[in-house]
Amino acid sequence: MKGIKIGDKQSQYPIIQGGMGVGVSLHKLAGAVSKEGGIGVISTADIGYQEEDFNTNPMKANLRAIGKEIKMAREIAGEDKILGVNIMVALNNYKEIVKECVKNKIDLIISGAGIPKELPEYIKGSNTRIAPIVSSLRCCKLIVKHWIKKYNYVPDMIIIEGPEAGGHLGFKKEELQEDKKPRLEEITKEVVEYVKEVQKETNKEIPVIAAGGIWDNKDIQRFLNLGATGVQMATRFVTTYECDASNEFKEAYIKAKKEDIKIINSPVGMPGRAVYNNFIKETEKETCKIKKCYQCIKTCNILDTPYCITKALINAVKGNMQEALVFCGSNVEKVKEIISVHQLIQELTK
Repeated sequence: MKGIKIGDKQSQYPIIQGGMGVGVSLHKLAGAVSKEGGIGVISTADIGYQEEDFNTNPMKANLRAIGKEIKMAREIAGEDKILGVNIMVALNNYKEIVKECVKNKIDLIISGAGIPKELPEYIKGSNTRIAPIVSSLRCCKLIVKHWIKKYNYVPDMIIIEGPEAGGHLGFKKEELQEDKKPRLEEITKEVVEYVKEVQKETNKEIPVIAAGGIWDNKDIQRFLNLGATGVQMATRFVTTYECDASNEFKEAYIKAKKEDIKIINSPVGMPGRAVYNNFIKETEKETCKIKKCYQCIKTCNILDTPYCITKALINAVKGNMQEALVFCGSNVEKVKEIISVHQLIQELTK
């Protein structure tokens, strides 16, 4: 297996650990994955939730935590390793968060949950590389053409996130029905062919990464054979010792059965894949009274949202599973034990 080249660095293996928030993939997990030869990714979604002033000034807390987390991840991984962050376009302070990551010399910014139209503008003059997340060939073409036309900037990487991924999904709910779901394999083939044309026209190498429902070595090889440069995986990295989430969060993955996983209506107006626990069932019947708004997502309306997504995700990562939203991928029922990142990477690349 050949690694992924980002700027003047190259990973040992073609594996990116997906960014998971709130707080699931911070410095411990991202640093360990990069150290072991993959590309570790820190989630910036409410990254400052452990800061003392998070409740009174979440933006300030989040910006401060970015520098701390990147520094600690670098100490684990080493300066020669590739380290990334995931930044959702839907975040209220998207521009400020991007600029803070650039200031802290992050190698790679992965950006989805919306179309990152202005992203090239925000990283001007830096060595930070940028990768949009797309869910279709149409979305891919839209971003590539816009970036080239407006900024003369070709994406440094393209990540295709299919319908089997965890968390918020870039599909309409009706598209996620079993008989209507697009296949990641087909989207990957289409995007790979299009990217080949862009590479010829621009003379720039663009790694294509497949994500969503990828489980083992066979899956990785299948997508490499389809022309992808690598894969992005998230669910499997949750049940590692190094994952920044609580043990209760990891146990929720281990206990989950196939019938427990549902596509839910997220409070921020997007469909998402999650564990269909008692908290989600109860909030479908009766909305929670929201006492505090953290101004996290642009699309959230405090007046009609069934519960605060920030609070529910913080509860999950801290282990308060009675009031938790637990996002997961479609293969979570296959998770059986907690292992080390080293063991997982070795298993995936053997």
